[in-house]
Amino acid sequence: MLLELRIRDFAIIDRLDLEFSPGLTLLTGETGAGKSIIIDALALVLGDRADPAMVRAGSAQAAVEAVFDLGSAPPEVTRQLAELGFEAEDGLLILRREIQAGGRSLGRLNGRTVPASVLQQVGRRLVDIHGQTENLSLLRPAEQLELLDRYGGLEPARREFAGLVQRYRRLRSEIDGLRQALADRDRRLELLEFQVNEIRSANLQAGEEERLLDEHRRLSNAEEIRRRAEAAYAALRQGRPGRPAALDLLAEAALELKALAEFDRGLEPLLSDLTDATERLTDLARALRNYAEGVEADPARLAEVEERLRLIDRLKRKYGPTVADILAYADRAGAELEQTLTGEERLAELEAELEALRTELALRARELSARRRDAARRLEAAVAAELEGLKLGHTRFQVGFATGEAPEGEGLPVDGQTVAFDLTGIDRVEFLVSTNPGEPLRPLAKVASGGETARLMLALKVVLAEADPVPTLVFDEVDVGVGGRSGQVVGETLWRLGRHHQVLCITHLPQVAAFADDHLAVTKELASDRAVVRVRRLSGAERVAELAAMLGGDTAVNRRSAGELLALAREYKERAAGAGRSSRQLPLIS
Repeated sequence: MLLELRIRDFAIIDRLDLEFSPGLTLLTGETGAGKSIIIDALALVLGDRADPAMVRAGSAQAAVEAVFDLGSAPPEVTRQLAELGFEAEDGLLILRREIQAGGRSLGRLNGRTVPASVLQQVGRRLVDIHGQTENLSLLRPAEQLELLDRYGGLEPARREFAGLVQRYRRLRSEIDGLRQALADRDRRLELLEFQVNEIRSANLQAGEEERLLDEHRRLSNAEEIRRRAEAAYAALRQGRPGRPAALDLLAEAALELKALAEFDRGLEPLLSDLTDATERLTDLARALRNYAEGVEADPARLAEVEERLRLIDRLKRKYGPTVADILAYADRAGAELEQTLTGEERLAELEAELEALRTELALRARELSARRRDAARRLEAAVAAELEGLKLGHTRFQVGFATGEAPEGEGLPVDGQTVAFDLTGIDRVEFLVSTNPGEPLRPLAKVASGGETARLMLALKVVLAEADPVPTLVFDEVDVGVGGRSGQVVGETLWRLGRHHQVLCITHLPQVAAFADDHLAVTKELASDRAVVRVRRLSGAERVAELAAMLGGDTAVNRRSAGELLALAREYKERAAGAGRSSRQLPLIS
């Protein structure tokens, strides 16, 4: 739901902060007061084309910001935001659009810069604006099919069908891959056998390369290792010319400490520590001597290690950066080899499974299509009833169905034809309309705009109210060419629609305005010799005065008529709320 709309320096609006409520909000005011400018500002923040001419004269930039409560938004909005890397904060979403006087345009979503196309993608799931076809979801055939399925309660069947199609596609992909493998089988078999044999004959072991590298370092540096081990032993046990051995110096220190302990028994623990250290160094010296005696050059073993390392290096270049990768490659190649050897049997199994699934898909597609056509007939009848009430009885509405042909083997067999299908089924659905007697039915998207079309959209929206996931609907010029009695029906219809959606509507008819849950009056005033737009929320006597002015002038007679209009609207609402539903047109007192 749209909570707030903040407009700065847009057209003749200098500063405007609007708060919106659930239900039906009606905007009224003189022609040229700026009502449509407010709708244009909303369209801009929803990704409509930016024009530098929209910037208020003398200002550096125009800015429009819309705050949405996502509590009533369809789940697709949350999923779409997540895909775009956004998360709603406290359940709120803030869209912002800025236009520089120099022509540059900037979009923001929760403070982060985004292209206008992202605002449009998100915005079209939040608001439908009649008169701005970019935002009107009813004009998009894909949305029409989804709405029809929602209206007919067909979502579970559609999801089930989509699951079967995904399974079918996975199976087709597996079959295609296996067929390709079989086509290249001989060459592939030879390659796989060579690769598996090459790796397995090497008899690689996990951690082997690290062990070989350690051994190679020892073998290639045997003389240096022995020399340094002997030098370390000599430093401990034998000493060097002019430098006594470490153990001799320790023995000398022990003699001195022993003599000291005869004078001070408190030094005996130190003597004990020195004795322990001497014994440990003696063991160390013995270990170094044994190690040095055991080190010897082994050219034959060094050659074996180097050859083994060269083999591992060659396999790494071909199959992976580590021994573990090489072994994993061998496992995969072995599995593929086994699959290729049994590929013909597996292919026959998969093709049989695919054909059975194709038969099931064809059956489900026919069932889903039949249920859609039943839902379409109900939808057509419901829309016709609404059109009659809106004085559009000459307008015809029909749900058009079509299927696409597919090459043999790529579609589903339906009624002797091979038809194309996707996750939604086999139907290509489009809403068709004829607005004048004798005119052919045409796609809804190609019907000319205007008040008559606005009422047509209104009728569709009312019928699809519970099925339509877009939470906020905006209508402009919905009462163009509508008389007073028809205007009351339009008001009733808008109010009923407002029970399922947030509805914003510009109207020039008091009969429509009387049904507002929230009434906003738009005026154009002079401030510092410049025109500015002001909006005030009406209630009580102010609202009566506004309706009177819309009836022709704020006179006592018109005020009484305005009061009667409000009373009739209130009576209708109470009766409809009490009954849970009502579509009966109430009499108009003139």
